[in-house]
Amino acid sequence: MKFSEEQVKEIVALKESLIEQINKHQESIETLEKNITVLDSFLKDSSFTKASQLEIKKEVEIQAEPEIIEKPVENSIPIKRVNDGKIIANAYVTPGQLSIVLDNEIEINADTPPFKSFFLDRIIGEMKKKDFQEAENGKIQRESIIDYIINKNGTDIREIIIKNYRQKERVNELINTAGWSLTRMLENIKK
Repeated sequence: MKFSEEQVKEIVALKESLIEQINKHQESIETLEKNITVLDSFLKDSSFTKASQLEIKKEVEIQAEPEIIEKPVENSIPIKRVNDGKIIANAYVTPGQLSIVLDNEIEINADTPPFKSFFLDRIIGEMKKKDFQEAENGKIQRESIIDYIINKNGTDIREIIIKNYRQKERVNELINTAGWSLTRMLENIKK
């Protein structure tokens, strides 16, 4: 398949745009990692319910299929509000990442507790700390360390992308704790 000169220029421009976005996000990730390290020291004395103590509601089967760019509805795992069972988000699992997409009707500010303190810092932060230790011991590559990206519309969370979860147990814990966290966030908004 041959491309016209104009198509090649568009592809090159797209590539440059993607590289710029990667660099921008990498800087943000590094800043977030530094913040997580500082916050972890504050959180060590806090008491939270461990994610392993939360009830696991749905086992997730991870299939070895290519990463899906468009997320079909039939492959989604509904994340329901704890108190009434209303669907507040859908999870999409691929071998490389877990995407949690909030329902369009749900408007939750990323600063609403316990999103950052519990879900990002405590749950994902602890997984990240374990991955860093494994990377330092040579058990995994640095590129395999769990990481996340929060896509927002203004200050409201639209999607949480978690890359390199690596273990099925982590997917279950992430989905369950996301449901718990989002439920608590919605309760905090109503107060």
